[in-house]
Amino acid sequence: MTKNKKREDLIDRAERLQIAIATLNSKIQQIRTTGDVAPSKCYVLRYQARGKDKIYYYYKLHASLPVFTTNTGKKSKYKHLGKAGTVAHVKAVMDVARRSQIDSLQRAVDSLTESWQALNKMLEN
Repeated sequence: MTKNKKREDLIDRAERLQIAIATLNSKIQQIRTTGDVAPSKCYVLRYQARGKDKIYYYYKLHASLPVFTTNTGKKSKYKHLGKAGTVAHVKAVMDVARRSQIDSLQRAVDSLTESWQALNKMLEN
């Protein structure tokens, strides 16, 4: 391959990477427009509470760091969601699902960006 052909090939590959990055970033923005996104590293957790004669199941949104504001104004790692199927429970599950999709797409963007940077360095030489 001649020097010009190699350079053209590098340019084509870099442009292909840029298009893929832009496409993934667009998908991330589309997801953000569909609703709220849970904070990073959050998940919905089911727990049980025992009553006098029964066991009750409730749900909470759990974060690795205190990100939720309580009624007293303090930060907490937990946000109570209530019983299965409540508005708060379903919303939290959807918010976490959006966060998961965005995180996955962002990892792909980061990988492609790293590849693009490597190609860009080759073009500079």
